[in-house]
Amino acid sequence: MLRARVLTYTTKWDECTPLAKLGDGSFRGSVWEEVRTPTNRSNHGERVTFGPDLVTQAEEQVRCIRENLKRARSRQKSYSDRRRRPLVFKEGDHVYLRVSPMKGVHRFGVKGKLAPRYVGPFKISEKCGPVAYRLELPPRLAAVHDIFHVSQLKKCTRVPEEEIDTSQVQIEPDLIYEAGPVKVPDRKQRSTRRSTVTMYKVQWSEHTEEEATWETRGVLRTKYPGFLPSTSN
Repeated sequence: MLRARVLTYTTKWDECTPLAKLGDGSFRGSVWEEVRTPTNRSNHGERVTFGPDLVTQAEEQVRCIRENLKRARSRQKSYSDRRRRPLVFKEGDHVYLRVSPMKGVHRFGVKGKLAPRYVGPFKISEKCGPVAYRLELPPRLAAVHDIFHVSQLKKCTRVPEEEIDTSQVQIEPDLIYEAGPVKVPDRKQRSTRRSTVTMYKVQWSEHTEEEATWETRGVLRTKYPGFLPSTSN
């Protein structure tokens, strides 16, 4: 509050300091209402009659405080708007939905501090306006209105999951299956103190190339005798 005063009264600290000492100074400046005390101050102690000039001066200072606070808020808003980017989604995008957990209130089946900040992701089914979107919510959220403001959404970069055909995979009772080598995308020479070992980058069945592993020639020839000769050239 002192900063809001000295923006105007830069050389008159002695005049604006008494207002800062009042316990209701910050309340009057920010909320713009008079403080309601439990008791009436005029019923206690000696009554003091203030002159019209003092009342006018106090009102003028409060008016200046309000204007300075508005100016400061506008300046901070302009700083924030420079970094803020408009969020635009299209139908078919997946987004997270922001929730606001409150103390003692259930939000999406979770209570208290452990409640999630975001739930989802959900698919956008329709754009209902420049800043509103309709989401495809699951049945458990049927009671929730399905149109949300863009400020409640967070974009989800989602990679479609690959569907694996399990008909060609021999799955054991303990949910383990044996993967076989498919191809060798790369190979390299690894030198040791005594010899040079050839390493093969092997892609396994039912796995992507990113999951390939490096194996030695001896391991491949022992476990898969017919694989390496056809792919090592």
